[in-house]
Amino acid sequence: MRDLVITLVVFGSLPFILKRPYIGVLMWVWISVMNPHRLSWGFAYSFPFAAIIAGVTLIGLLVTRDPKKLPMTPIVLTLMVFGVWMGITTIFSMWPDESVVMLNRVSKIMLMTFATIMLIKTRRQIELLIWTLVGSLAYYGVKGGIFTVATGGSSIVWGPQGSYIEGNNEVALAFITIIPVMCFLYTILKNKWARWAMLASIILCAFAALGSYSRGALVGIAAMLFFLWLKSPKKVVLGALMVLMVPIAITFMPDKWSSRMETINTYKEDSSAMGRINAWYMAYNMAKDRPLGGGFEIYNRTAFELYAPVPDDVHAAHSIYFQALGEHGFIGLGIYLLLAFLTWRKAAWIVRTTEKREDLKWAADLARMIQVSLLGFGVGGAFLSLLYYDVPYYLMAAVVSTGYLVEQTLAAEAAAARAAAREAARAAQIEAHAQAQAQAQAHGAAAP
Repeated sequence: MRDLVITLVVFGSLPFILKRPYIGVLMWVWISVMNPHRLSWGFAYSFPFAAIIAGVTLIGLLVTRDPKKLPMTPIVLTLMVFGVWMGITTIFSMWPDESVVMLNRVSKIMLMTFATIMLIKTRRQIELLIWTLVGSLAYYGVKGGIFTVATGGSSIVWGPQGSYIEGNNEVALAFITIIPVMCFLYTILKNKWARWAMLASIILCAFAALGSYSRGALVGIAAMLFFLWLKSPKKVVLGALMVLMVPIAITFMPDKWSSRMETINTYKEDSSAMGRINAWYMAYNMAKDRPLGGGFEIYNRTAFELYAPVPDDVHAAHSIYFQALGEHGFIGLGIYLLLAFLTWRKAAWIVRTTEKREDLKWAADLARMIQVSLLGFGVGGAFLSLLYYDVPYYLMAAVVSTGYLVEQTLAAEAAAARAAAREAARAAQIEAHAQAQAQAQAHGAAAP
């Protein structure tokens, strides 16, 4: 039954995607982030829904008469450079066959990120994108939160099978990345029951993140809460709420959860933590030896024998930063960090420009919450191999689209102000000319 429902929804949306390609972006985000087909057990489980949606969206992009200009902002240009650089490192990778497969997967994410920037232009479309991201992940967060509360936190929360966030650590980072933009949606909801439902979903997603038993998620949550407190105009109230709620949430979790979190302080005695550090050394040594990095799929025994301090302790990168370093070298890491910096700076510009304007305050609220999301991802991602996880790229696209909309609004207002000034100057000239003529006529009438 689930297979049939998902198939009908996807194929039923295709005519609408051809007419309005931005719907294709929303459908792509839903399929790629939520992976609803992984909730089925029949033919839909491995059916290429994402490829079909992407193909129809690109066809719609070509034939639509709607504006489809790609704004050449520093963020967009840097993302292009990052994509090209990954292509170069793939050519010179240590394992080209495996790297090409991964490059194909990553290229699809990059291509649809550009499509998102081109097609998501209005406030309504931006909000629909955020709703799609939130709905896709909150489904698992609410379910995981209920599971955590019902079991007293005694069992681990896992992500959707066969996705980027299948693991407990990965899905926890997904939850803490999406919670801030859920807070944004809470601010724009008008119905009180909808607001209560969103608040309950936020709390359940937080419990789901705790129920994942992820130490990186705990660090990410701490970083987000500190940033929220730092930027809040009501520091005393927010600080009091944190002091009250955080201990309650932690006390709710069982002793085995607390014991696992305490290993953060004794990481040298934890084999998992030391394995990650071994993988980081491998990535660093590989980047020193190979300026272009090793390319994708470098986490195997051969690579660790060549570059790791402990050759037989093979691990994934377990860090977006060391993943970028090992796979794409110091230049690749630099491009990735530049992309993060430019996105943060653009979001900060949106906040500064719009927070005192009632008509654009939504843009300030969204940009600020995306900053919080990206901070959580940046901190939590320091311990996870999620360099190509698509949600941060879609949040980056939302920043670009929001910034472009704000710039267009300001430009239109400036143009209107200039036109009004020209019209006023022209009216003043006409009036002055009329007055001069009247004075001349008066002088002529007064002459003998």
